Amino acid sequence: HRVAEGEIVSLDVPAAEPELTVEAEQGIELTVIHEDDDVLVIDKPAGLVVHPGAGNTTGTLVHGLLARYPELADVGDPIRPGIVHRLDRDTSGLMVVARTAPALEALGVAMRRRAITRRYRALAWGQVAEPRGLIDAPIARSPREPTRMAVVVGGREARTAYEVLARYDLPVEVTELRCVLETGRTHQIRVHLRALGHPVVGDPRYGGDRASLPVGRQFLHAEHLAFRHPLSGEQLAFDSPLPDDLAAALAGLSVRPSR
Repeated sequence: HRVAEGEIVSLDVPAAEPELTVEAEQGIELTVIHEDDDVLVIDKPAGLVVHPGAGNTTGTLVHGLLARYPELADVGDPIRPGIVHRLDRDTSGLMVVARTAPALEALGVAMRRRAITRRYRALAWGQVAEPRGLIDAPIARSPREPTRMAVVVGGREARTAYEVLARYDLPVEVTELRCVLETGRTHQIRVHLRALGHPVVGDPRYGGDRASLPVGRQFLHAEHLAFRHPLSGEQLAFDSPLPDDLAAALAGLSVRPSR
């Protein structure tokens, strides 16, 4: 509406959202596969949100970490204490957490320099033709749906390398992939595989949730994490096997016998 001289415009401003705070919360199960004075490596289950945000003010990984490691309260952002990188709620697998401010700073630098290796296992719809490849496509919020990310000209640099592990055609055509993040944008693998025409199986937000292969959540697991210890410089590497739900889905796939 183009306003005219003399018109009165009124609007109702909603009350400000209360400021988020985080307190220790008991009863949140954590699988810690490495612990020292400076870093933790967590094997996060699917369904667990990493830190508080809109709609998730309690019951996050951070709440559980504070109950077990109260010193984290003074490490970095008070809403994301110790958090170096995130995993989506329904993505399982490995993530590193800093226990001290120097460790957080050093790991943040390593992340920006792409010196932390993060490898994922994914199952994608269709037959991915090339045995390996690099998806180099910028990512930003979708101009049409701001709650989703998309490949957008002018977005932030995003690079995902992938390798085909296996192709299946029964009961449906899908491809098992190993993906390595060269950058760490929100929903990066999910967005890139959708842009490639092969969305992640079980991913409702990016077109991968289909009745022909019900998985219950997106088939995406952070299976390998490697980095230099931020204080000692020791090279550390960790692996996480596929969780039972994803392993069962994979076991139900097969290749059509050749004639």
